[in-house]
Amino acid sequence: MSMKLEHIGIAVTSIERHLEVWRDIFGFVVGEMTEVTGQKVKVVMLDVGGVHVELIEPLGQDSPIHKFIEKRGEGLHHLSFEVKDLKEMIEELKKRGVRMIDDVPRSGAHGSVVTFVHPSSTGGVLIELSQEGAVEQEV
Repeated sequence: MSMKLEHIGIAVTSIERHLEVWRDIFGFVVGEMTEVTGQKVKVVMLDVGGVHVELIEPLGQDSPIHKFIEKRGEGLHHLSFEVKDLKEMIEELKKRGVRMIDDVPRSGAHGSVVTFVHPSSTGGVLIELSQEGAVEQEV
């Protein structure tokens, strides 16, 4: 199970307001801002020497990120690990008894497909697994 840390997701109410800290104070390089309409969020990646910080802003009150912020406040949302074969990784984790949020990959930001591991299987940490350039699987 080969994985590498790709990014750290941080839920925020306003990307623009938080860029004042990440870009202006720490000097992180800001990537392209993207909307992931299927997940009802706007995201921007900040380059931190090969690992990224992803700021995630809800696009409305029905966004899962909006609900997360209401319940827990702004802050760490997930850790994302890049994998070579997402479908194979899902099957391997399920064989090992890991609880998945998604059994089928879905569209993510920046042309990737993603799935999430339920926090109950990881000590309370939401884990995103992503594969770049993969074709989204049919449900």
